[in-house]
Amino acid sequence: MANNIKDQQDILDKLNIHELNPMQKEAIPIIETTTNTVLLSPTGSGKTLAFLLPLIKGLKVDCSDVQALILVPSRELAIQIEQVARDMGSGFKVNAVYGGRPMSKDKIEIKHVPAILIGTPGRILDHFNSERFSLTNIKTLVLDEFDKSLEVGFEQEMKTIISQLPALNKRILTSATQGVEVPGFVRLNKPTIINYLDKQVKSKLTIKQVVSPTNSKFQTLLKLLQHLGNQQGIVFCNVRDNINLVSRYLEKNHISHSCFSGGMEQKDRERSLIKFRNGTSQILLATDLAARGIDIPEMNFIIHYELPYAYEEFTHRNGRTARVNAKGTAYVIKWEKETLPDFIGSPKIVNINKKAPVEPQYWETLFISGGRKDKISKGDIAGLFFKEGGLTKDQLGIIELKQDCAFVAVPLSIASALSDKLNNSRLKKKKVRVSVL
Repeated sequence: MANNIKDQQDILDKLNIHELNPMQKEAIPIIETTTNTVLLSPTGSGKTLAFLLPLIKGLKVDCSDVQALILVPSRELAIQIEQVARDMGSGFKVNAVYGGRPMSKDKIEIKHVPAILIGTPGRILDHFNSERFSLTNIKTLVLDEFDKSLEVGFEQEMKTIISQLPALNKRILTSATQGVEVPGFVRLNKPTIINYLDKQVKSKLTIKQVVSPTNSKFQTLLKLLQHLGNQQGIVFCNVRDNINLVSRYLEKNHISHSCFSGGMEQKDRERSLIKFRNGTSQILLATDLAARGIDIPEMNFIIHYELPYAYEEFTHRNGRTARVNAKGTAYVIKWEKETLPDFIGSPKIVNINKKAPVEPQYWETLFISGGRKDKISKGDIAGLFFKEGGLTKDQLGIIELKQDCAFVAVPLSIASALSDKLNNSRLKKKKVRVSVL
């Protein structure tokens, strides 16, 4: 049973959101009162909040079963929605389950059944088959980025899951792509379609072309990054093998970066995003897996190191910058003998010979071996670093608290000494290890 249930205004205050955007204002009352809804809106426009607010409002306080199921195509999107739902502080329990981590972690987290369960179709089906919770009160189904779920081959799993939901009476589908056919097994009868893909304000995205004199674009990429200075951005490659090659080159040239691809362990992918979010890494070197469904701040720029194969990839990559009301730039690196696809067009060629002033890396990330399950809060961690570590407020960066660990950004210049000083400290009743990540 949920305690201290919050209404919508309480939740928005907690999230420090002063006003919903036009899409959210239109979508929330429609989703709340409509049986079947399809929400089409660009990446980064706030779809998660648009469906979570009415979903939470429809939950029953006196029900101890799962009431809402959110299916997503990637682990990162599951984690992102879980974090948003927890930050809302609604009073209802929420958990995310997904492949790439031990099933034992899932079992521990859902032992006390959540009201909202988020997950990738394969892992959700595993839990269904093992009958770990009742399905009889799941009345709301969200298929977030349903087009991507179909694209990556989750159709059979989703079909099996939906067939086992006898009480389902509300369906919410979201996508940042238009024209995707909804399979019949979803039973989406006469949906209300909210389409903001056609209502975008004039794009503030600028696309620029950078010409590489050689087939190997390493040196051109380095010159471009030096031209851009200390700004954070994403460099997109098509395949993970090339990420490894580019990573070695950037490391050799002292460009701080994190890697992100499907070939990495889930733990390593999460830690790459943490270091990118808190400023330890300047660049996220990624495949199209990072084009959507991950929780990172809006970028000033993205770079197409390798040309995308299709318009959809180009669009979703570009969606990581110039989101909502901000401006942004997408750089396309083209070998001089390469032909740009029609969907890219002929962007203006830019000169990148001028180097921007570069400041040395400021942040480093420390790992702490205790988390939420140990009743540790962000306040506890901040207190340890202020009192025992002697940090000032300006020296304490972003704190990310996970179920069984935490990550803290601190100045690079004192990171090693601080980890030695705080290692084996006590947080609540737990002795924790503190180390440089």
